[in-house]
Amino acid sequence: MESPSLEGDRMWHFAVSVFLVELYGNSLLLTAVYGLVVAGSVLLLGAIIGDWVDKNSRLKVAQTSLVVQNASVILCGIILMIIFLFKTQLLTLYHGWLLTMCYILVITIANIANLASTATAITIQRDWIVVVAGEDRSKLADMNATIRRIDQLTNILAPMAVGQIMTFGSPMIGCGFISGWNLMSMCVEYLLLWKVYQKTPTLALKCSKVEESELKQLNIKKENDMKPAEGVQLIVEKDVTGFEPQQEKEVGCAARIAEPFITFRDGWVAYYNQPVFLAGMGLAFLYMTVLGFDCITTGYAYTQGLSGSVLSLLMGASAITGIMGTVAFTWLRRKCGLIRTGLISGVAQLSCLVLCAISVFMPGSPLDLTVSPFADISARLFENEPLPTIASPGGEPEVAFATGMPNLLNGSTTPAYADPEMSPEPVPLISVSLLFAGVIAARVGLWSFDLTVTQLLQENVAESERGIINGVQNSMNYLLDLLHFIMVILAPNPEAFGLLVLISVSFVAMGHIMYFRFAQKSLGKQIFACCTPDPKAVSDSSLPGNTSTV
Repeated sequence: MESPSLEGDRMWHFAVSVFLVELYGNSLLLTAVYGLVVAGSVLLLGAIIGDWVDKNSRLKVAQTSLVVQNASVILCGIILMIIFLFKTQLLTLYHGWLLTMCYILVITIANIANLASTATAITIQRDWIVVVAGEDRSKLADMNATIRRIDQLTNILAPMAVGQIMTFGSPMIGCGFISGWNLMSMCVEYLLLWKVYQKTPTLALKCSKVEESELKQLNIKKENDMKPAEGVQLIVEKDVTGFEPQQEKEVGCAARIAEPFITFRDGWVAYYNQPVFLAGMGLAFLYMTVLGFDCITTGYAYTQGLSGSVLSLLMGASAITGIMGTVAFTWLRRKCGLIRTGLISGVAQLSCLVLCAISVFMPGSPLDLTVSPFADISARLFENEPLPTIASPGGEPEVAFATGMPNLLNGSTTPAYADPEMSPEPVPLISVSLLFAGVIAARVGLWSFDLTVTQLLQENVAESERGIINGVQNSMNYLLDLLHFIMVILAPNPEAFGLLVLISVSFVAMGHIMYFRFAQKSLGKQIFACCTPDPKAVSDSSLPGNTSTV
């Protein structure tokens, strides 16, 4: 059910950053703006999206989010094709403002697609899968691991497909291919959702959060029966007061305006009160890193002369280790229990990231503490012509200094600054090799840890709150991701990249310390007794029907 949509989602995620770099003259500015907009939107709207998931039927939520997501990608692909075809003409119209508006439109629609993708992930991967698995926790773990394997396989296949098309075809052909794929996958998955819904009657049954809210409002009404002038009381009584219709209308409008803000507040408070709060925070801290294949790194590598084909191979290698992480998760969970699996995964990830920290001080590293990391920020952001050094945010700056690297990795186009006269003296590749080795190897522990926290949230969050809690979790993830984008924009020069690597490793370590504290609270003195599965995931924390035995 997830495979066609995940394939299209991964193709779009890989391609959009490359398209934006291609459009803006090999500058990472549009890519950085897109990353900031996406992170900021999920941060602000994550709880509201989750609340919408909770308040509506499962089938309606899944179908609506699926259609919006794929339709947005298709529309965005069509607009990008038009821009690639008529970019020269658009530059001359209205002094280039029309082209700027096209850029804004592309980023806006792509952001809508990402928000819809967030809703789809919450409802399918955090709610439907729990209902289908029932009370069988082992089945739930296997299903989580299977979905993650599909996700990692699409990480291999999707970039390879788009990379080959863009390398041997053109970006315009790549846009058309992605739009066509999403149209096909939308129809297929829409039908699959309907079949799964029909075969699983329990999906039609959902605890009504609205009914619980109405009961609370009735209690408030009884307690405040003598206080009709208060704003809260007016909101509660708007359905029972038979007079002053104009006042009712005004209060109802105010309540509707205030509802998103109240939902935002209540969602974060509920998230903080969850027994798995520290585990969720630990996962979120792992997003504050430059040690990954996100849009900044993808765009940077592309500007440094790596073809889409080579870049897809690097992402494919990380996906293979990610699949290994899903296998390790299921095995460790059976042997040691769910909570201890998270501890072991954290140790494995940190051990691999030590290689990245060491790479900062190895030959070939551009680390230079005498150069201010904030130098020439205004020039990098506002110059009319992109500077060569603007290509360094979020990526491996070693490539920018390894003058022989672009020719070694990309047999096609050589960057303008890769002067042939400089090529006989390439910088040693020890640093960049250790960096990539650490990043790719750490995927084993990363995805095993991610699956651990995912299942902890599934098992220990009440059904009526799954949407909003997972929405806030996504917001937390994007908040740390947003800080990562800001960190890269503030210190984009390659001499500072070593500092960004060390900061990233520090945040990952802090995340695992938070998880260790959660595990210590849950298991007590048995935290290191790794002979039998955990007798209980979260003691005295689950609501009725959600006791966590792992």
